[in-house]
Amino acid sequence: MLLLTKTVLSIMLGFLLATLLGLVLIPLLKKLNVKQRLSIYMEDAHRKKMGTPTMGGLIFLIPTVLTTLILNFMGKIEITTNLLIILFVLVGYAIIGFLDDYLIIKRHNNKGLTELQKIFGQLIMAIIFFFVFMKTGGETSLVISTLGINIEMGWLYGLFILFALVAGSNAVNITDGLDGLAGGLSAIAGIAFGLISFSAGYEDIGIFCFILCGSLLGFLVFNTHPAKVFMGDTGSLALGAVLASIAILIRRELTLIIVLGVFIIETLSVILQVIWLYVFKKKLFLMSPLHHHFEKLGWSEVDIVKLFWVVGFILSMAGIFFGVWL
Repeated sequence: MLLLTKTVLSIMLGFLLATLLGLVLIPLLKKLNVKQRLSIYMEDAHRKKMGTPTMGGLIFLIPTVLTTLILNFMGKIEITTNLLIILFVLVGYAIIGFLDDYLIIKRHNNKGLTELQKIFGQLIMAIIFFFVFMKTGGETSLVISTLGINIEMGWLYGLFILFALVAGSNAVNITDGLDGLAGGLSAIAGIAFGLISFSAGYEDIGIFCFILCGSLLGFLVFNTHPAKVFMGDTGSLALGAVLASIAILIRRELTLIIVLGVFIIETLSVILQVIWLYVFKKKLFLMSPLHHHFEKLGWSEVDIVKLFWVVGFILSMAGIFFGVWL
């Protein structure tokens, strides 16, 4: 019963702080002219979004960190090594995204950090994660007990961590193209990993997941259609990396593939589009990522988001089943 109370308190505090911060931050972002710049290739329906404030990821990032500290001060959660690693990943990747957003705004175009600079920054954060992970007794074996699989990967596990954090970070970034899409899917994934963390004996990480979920719900108050603010790279890069780091720390690496299934499909649609154009000299999708393909088919933005949320919810339920019985 105490754990349930902590969970509700985590969601409530995260939600309230994010909602209050949104009410203050959005007018400030407008005043500072922190506005979204869209690609010339965007649909006409997206043109009216030009000028919408960005860097809205701060609305859920700051409350997530604050709520964690508040609950620790109240004695409801202990700041463990795992939790410090997660907070490091959250803040580290958020800084990379913030720099990218800042340069785009400063230069008044879509040219922020180069892809090489972003990847380099993401790799540095992932390497630090692996170093701390190993120093604190992290295991380098891939274990799936229900299938009797126990593979010692050694240093190869470090490469897996690098791939998981960088891929997760960019997958959420790619998916963040419609109002509420990435935020809603991340909140659903947060619930899944929260429940899986509890079942695996990681109460601290589980509580953090629900704090993040509550903060994302507060952000969605302002980000659902029509969006009053966008999360920007500040939020999207941090979300994917932190979800990947959670899966690694609770030893549910394969569950990550299921829970983040929609993000992975979105990323694959971009990769397949590039390969198809190169090999067959024609498009596989009308436009990539996949959510833009549905827009080209005439679907409304709201209907696409609802469909993707439902698919994300189904995959998260499957992930919970797989993760708990793993």
